[in-house]
Amino acid sequence: MVISLLCSPRITLMIKLTIILLILSSPISAYATTNHPHHPFKSVYAFGDSYTDTGNTRSNTGPSGFMFVSNLPYGATFFHHPTNRYSDGRLVIDFVAQVLSLPFLPPYLDPKADKSSGVNFAVAGSTAIVHSFFVKNNMTINITPQSLQTQLSWFNKFLEGKGCKDSYATPRECEAVFHDALIWVGEIGANDYAYSFGSSVPTKTIQKLAINSVTAFLQCVGIAEKGRKVCGRSRPTTNRVPNVVHVSRSSYRRQRQRRVCRSANKQSDTHNTILKAKLNLFRKQFPQSVIVYADYYNAYLTVIKNAKKYGFKELYKVCCGYGGGTYNFNYFNACGSPSATSCANPSQYINWDGVHLTEAMYKAMADAFVNGTYSQPPFRSLLSKKHSSG
Repeated sequence: MVISLLCSPRITLMIKLTIILLILSSPISAYATTNHPHHPFKSVYAFGDSYTDTGNTRSNTGPSGFMFVSNLPYGATFFHHPTNRYSDGRLVIDFVAQVLSLPFLPPYLDPKADKSSGVNFAVAGSTAIVHSFFVKNNMTINITPQSLQTQLSWFNKFLEGKGCKDSYATPRECEAVFHDALIWVGEIGANDYAYSFGSSVPTKTIQKLAINSVTAFLQCVGIAEKGRKVCGRSRPTTNRVPNVVHVSRSSYRRQRQRRVCRSANKQSDTHNTILKAKLNLFRKQFPQSVIVYADYYNAYLTVIKNAKKYGFKELYKVCCGYGGGTYNFNYFNACGSPSATSCANPSQYINWDGVHLTEAMYKAMADAFVNGTYSQPPFRSLLSKKHSSG
């Protein structure tokens, strides 16, 4: 069975329009506090899952394991109120927007939001593979029905609302949407693997279908013809997440959990290796496109190995959770619930709620992508290419 995303006629024809990817090289902290008159991007369109979602889900519509995202202490660090982001504050995409001197991306499902500078289509719990696959294979527990296909359909509706039918019939309208725009494809695929644990579906099947879905999605949104610029991220490692490493006092269960973690981490490594190979094929096939791979996996591991440098004291313990102990995580008493409590200083923690990261960790990751060596090619090379092309 082969599952892939189907591009609508509108998206297929839009492929020939130009999207310019330009990331400035100034430090995030400096850019976030300084007013800059130049806007290298006029808009950003983001896709992904809960690591990128800025409000397309709420407590009653998101993943069942995290049903309190609309409650404090979510959002407490920066916004001082819940924003339906799965963190105590800003996400990687928020820091990227600040670097680009753009407003935070509003969620697509907010009808009142100003979407003149971009839209966030990411959905917490979203899968790369279409939802019907999980339904057919009885893997529908704890699954929101959205996938990359859903996000693509939302993007299509957004284009319709802007009068962009295709690059031939409505060239000016489409140019207005895509000129100097960045397409950000955030983390996606981890949920596909998580939902398949314990099922009869082989991991290799999930891997193949997920990667096919992601690559088909990238083609749909614009890397298949010259002029498209897309930023994609790898799957993060899963062996650091307490939701996967559920605490047990049993020696046997601890050993079994370590084997599960090693297996899950190997899946991430293999997934990312195959994805990078796919992107390399795209680069050769479409040399006029700029495709940036942000290496979430190794950037994350680098922070873990150099935690003190980044000010982190707790590498694995959850800041907002329940139960104390090594991980302070309990699935049935999730962050934001009446029984859960949050730590006094989230900036010293990497893990926020058992699956998602703290604002401090997202900031470290964003800096690694924008200013570090964890984007391929480096974002600075895109600036040079922009200047040389005029």
